[in-house]
Amino acid sequence: MKMANPLRGEVLNLYKNLLFLGRDYPKGADYFKKRLKNVFLKNKDVKDPEKIKELIRRGEFVIKELEALYFLRKYRAMKQRYYSDDDKIN
Repeated sequence: MKMANPLRGEVLNLYKNLLFLGRDYPKGADYFKKRLKNVFLKNKDVKDPEKIKELIRRGEFVIKELEALYFLRKYRAMKQRYYSDDDKIN
């Protein structure tokens, strides 16, 4: 019988979070989903807990970057909506 890796839950959670964030990806959700799946499949045979933790940290960094990207996109949309070019201060 195979013992479950204690980090498996963290990896699954990371995958779900990234999949959720990928819905609004600028190049499209399908593009993001394919890339995400390929990355996770590429690393599926990693057994070293330290390497797995490093990959989880990298995934968490990607989550932060995506959140920043979406926030910036939202900010730009709001700025364009509420400020015209005439409002610029020199």
